Amino acid sequence: MTDSFYKYHVFFCTNQRAEGESCCQDHHALELRNYMKQRTKELNLIRQGVRANTAGCLNRCKKGPVLVIYPEAIWYTFKNEADIDEIISEHLQNGRIVERLRVEN
Repeated sequence: MTDSFYKYHVFFCTNQRAEGESCCQDHHALELRNYMKQRTKELNLIRQGVRANTAGCLNRCKKGPVLVIYPEAIWYTFKNEADIDEIISEHLQNGRIVERLRVEN
């Protein structure tokens, strides 16, 4: 593990804005966060220092839905479970950035 309490700490924006305003929850961010939590548990990644949490608004609405992985501060967008699986496999299990899903700062 790194100096951080978690090897990887994943924050999902699940913010729901007023009707008509763009937000991550419009893209089922909470459901996909729940899917990542389920998969990381099934893959025993929690014991390896991986944690996925809900965050309030991360202020990247136009790039959404978004998540950020610390300690590297790598931002991703995602559309479905396949994208989440790729982030888990590549980044969380193998330490490789998924460039096709990466959101530039």
